[in-house]
This record gives sequence, structure tokens and C-alpha cells, in this order.
Amino acid sequence: MKQIIKNSFWVLLLFCGNACTNLDEHAYDVIIANEFYNNKDEILSAVLRPYTHANAWTTPSGQDGWWRLAELSGDQLAWPTKGRHGEDNGKWKRLHYHTWTVDESGIANAWKLMYWGVGLCNDPIRKLDSLDLAKVGITEEEKTSYMAELKLLRAFHYLKLLDLFGNVPIQTTVPDNLNAELPETSSKEEVYKFIEDEIKDNIADVPVLSQEMKGRMTKAGGYAMLTELYLNSEAWIGTPRWDDCIAAADQIIKGIGGAQNGKMTLDSNVTDTYSNTNDISSTEVIFSVAYDYKTANFPIGLEEFFHFKEKEIEGFGRNGNDGVVLIPGVYTTYKDNDMRKKSWFLIGQQYKFADGTEVTGSEEYDGKPLVFVDYIRKASKGGTASTMSEGEENSGVRFHKYKLGNSIAGIVNGKTVQPDVNYNNNDWDTYRLSWIYFAKAEALMRKNGGIATQEAVDLVNAVRKRAFPAKSWKANKYTTATLTMDELLAERGREFIFEGFRRDDLIRFGKLTTGTWWDHQPSQDFRKLFPIPQQQISLNPKLTQNPGYN
Repeated sequence: MKQIIKNSFWVLLLFCGNACTNLDEHAYDVIIANEFYNNKDEILSAVLRPYTHANAWTTPSGQDGWWRLAELSGDQLAWPTKGRHGEDNGKWKRLHYHTWTVDESGIANAWKLMYWGVGLCNDPIRKLDSLDLAKVGITEEEKTSYMAELKLLRAFHYLKLLDLFGNVPIQTTVPDNLNAELPETSSKEEVYKFIEDEIKDNIADVPVLSQEMKGRMTKAGGYAMLTELYLNSEAWIGTPRWDDCIAAADQIIKGIGGAQNGKMTLDSNVTDTYSNTNDISSTEVIFSVAYDYKTANFPIGLEEFFHFKEKEIEGFGRNGNDGVVLIPGVYTTYKDNDMRKKSWFLIGQQYKFADGTEVTGSEEYDGKPLVFVDYIRKASKGGTASTMSEGEENSGVRFHKYKLGNSIAGIVNGKTVQPDVNYNNNDWDTYRLSWIYFAKAEALMRKNGGIATQEAVDLVNAVRKRAFPAKSWKANKYTTATLTMDELLAERGREFIFEGFRRDDLIRFGKLTTGTWWDHQPSQDFRKLFPIPQQQISLNPKLTQNPGYN
């Protein structure tokens, strides 16, 4: 039995399968390395493979990965039960109420996906180190760069594992066979140091960010990881490193890490960063999950935001499962003249893209106008209770931050528009310059006892200014008196909604387990970390459960 457990652990966590979405793949799905690393094209395919897998866990891809745990445990987004849909054995309620258990399939799936990605980095690192370079047609410099890139990407996986779980095993090799010794839990301090060392040891050997390196780990991506690591250092390991956070952020702000398009600068508006041409139109994207629908049929996956009739609303080829919505009241934290409020959300009556006629519901509002509302209750039955159990198909303000474009002809502002040639081609931004500005501003404020410096105000205002008309900017810009720590947290929420950072923000600001929002009440302090999945402890008894979950 012990041997079966050991074999199962290695197969689940460390082997690199052909598919990243099926966690029941068998050992025969493993790529045989000796048959794959024969030329430069095959080597580059192996280097790029972990990036396509990252879609599964870093984005709202429809899978239980890091993104869902990071966002649906916070105070902005929820997946309420809506009529006969969305109960899903209570998994979304447990995330929202912080009552998850050690046996949660969603937490276990996130762990598996992330460690699968670690394995997809480890395998080419091992093989690259032993290749006959002349035979496969790459130079020593290319080999060094590839290995450094993979180690940075592996560090990114561990950064997010540290974020969710704290104490995790560090695995940097692929076992030669299934009898290899199982890894032990490393403390969060050890994981933190491993991440920092990996980045520092390899950042000099990767290219700067450029159009050619979009969607891949570069110097800019490495500095962004260091910025995140140091920003959360006090929360994660109890040691503040504000000066280091500022220094890492400055490397990006000064352009030392390169830029995806021209010079590293903030985008001039609140839409270019998320458009279906953001790979060529955005100047502030640092690291992204790159999608290419036109040539590779690999689209960004956002169905968990979409209504059952999203096709009619947007004029494109996908409906959704009517899942994630804004928690009631989040929408009203944006001022009415805030262009983010107008651009990033869907609310009110919905109309067909094709001809401008009204969209009707398909559930509680079957045959009636579909109107998205900023409340969650059974209004069609006169209900007044507002909880995770009381939703209907129209409950909640909807996601519209990333606009995929239209795949059919339609009517916009009374004019006929043709299908968008860039439909479905958006890249998902993992790090962007605006986030770096906010990270530096927060570090400056925390160094200053929680009081805003003028530099901190200028950084936040540079981002916020894009959201307001010029004529009203003076009334909406921050000063050293108005940019308090509470206001910084609020503005972070407004700017980075949907982007995966809210849980960490709440932890740093002492709100995740002490705060009250909508129908959520304070939880226990140990909920700042998720449990090590019991399934994994059963497979590997050397793993140690996080405090509070025993």
C-alpha cells in the first residue's frame, strides 16, 4: 500500500502530461523525453508548454485554480446560487463564508494544477542540462536563457503556492522512477527564500520584455515577482521589506526590465489594457497569459462570468454558466463619472447585439426582459432575503472588463458593425504597470507609518486620472490628506477588480478574516492560508497540515 501511495503522488504531481486540463491522465500520457528534445523547435515547445498550462490555474478559465481561491474568498466577487443553478454542493458558499474543509475538491484541484505546472518546468530544466547542444542546434547562451526562463516561471508557481498554502514541498527535479523519495513540507520562510533566490540567481540571464517575449518570463516579469514577494513579505513571513519592494518596482518603472510595446508606460485609458488587441496596443502589460484565437484557436476563457444568453448580448459565439458576479454594493463604490464603472461592468436591461431588440431571460425571467441588478434576492417572488442562496438568473452586476469583440455583424449606437477580426484574441494580464505603481505607493506609505507621501499620491493619481473626465479630475484626485490606508485599499479594489489580488490585499490590510461584507461574517485567523489538501497528505504522509485544520 505504501508503494501505491508513493507512485500515485509522483504521477499526480510531478510527471508532465500532454494535457493540462485532465487530472486523471495516466502514466502513459507522459512525453518520453528522449524522443522529444531532438531539435530547437522541440526544445522551444517544451519551454513554452508550462505557459499554456498556466491558463488553467492563473485565469478564470473555468477550472478550480489559484484565481478562484484568490478572488471568491474576498469581498468583491461571489458565485451565488441562482435558482436551480450554481449550488454545486455548496463549494462557492464555503469559499465565500470561509468554511472550506481539508477535503475540498476545488482546493485539491488548484494544488494539482499548480504542481503539474512545476513538473512542466522541471522536466525541460533537467533535459536542457544534459543535452548535446551541437546535436540539437542551440547555443550555450540559448540554453542558459531557456533554463533561467523556466526557473523564473517555476518561481512564479511557488510564489502563488506560497500565497495560498504557505508551507509546501519544494520540488526542483523530476524523479527517475516512481520509487523516488517523497518530498517533505518546507516552511513558508524556506519557500519564500527559495523564490527570492531563484529570481535573483536567474534574472540576469533572461531577455528583457519585448514584443517577441510577450507572454513569457523576462526581466520585467522577474522584477514584478520580486515586487509582489516583498510587498507581501510582512504578511507572509512576518518580515517587512518595503525598501526592497520599492527598489524592485523602480526597475520596472524605469524601463530596465523592457516593455512589450515601445516604452514601459501606463496605458492612456481604461480599455486598452484589456482589449482584444492588448498584445500590441497596451504599453503597460508586464506578464500575461497569451492567447491566439485567430491562428491557434486558443481563446481566453471567461464563461464563468457570462449569462446563459451572453451570445445575444455580446454578439459572439459563447454563452456562460451565469456564475461569478459582483457582491452587492461593490458597484456603488465607483463614482458615477468614473469611466471604469461605465466600461468594466454590465448592469441594467440587456439588448441583442445583432439588432438592438431586448434580450429575455431563460429562467426566472423567461420571456421577460433580462435586467442585471445590483442585488441578490428572489425578487421575482417578492423575496427580500439577500444571501448566497437567494439569487436569480439576473442577480448581480456582471464582468465586462475584458471585451472579446463580436463574431457576428450587429448594431452599435445605431450603426451597423461588421465582425471583429480580432475577436477572442485578448491576453489575460497577470502583472501590469498600474499594479507596480500601487505596490510602490503602498510600500512608501507603510514606511511612513501609514501616512501618504506626495510620491505615493502621485503614483496612485497617475493611474486613477485615466478613469475621470479632465473637467472633473481636480475634484477626484487624491491628496496626502485624502489618500489614507483605508482609501488605498478601496482604490486597489476598484482598479484591480477581477485580477486575482483581492485576497492578498485584504490579508495585508488586516481585513480578510476580521472584515464583514454583504452576508459574510468574520472568520478564524488561520483561514489566511488554505489547508493542504487531505488527498495530498494521504498520498504523501511527509506533508504537514497547516495550523487550524488538524
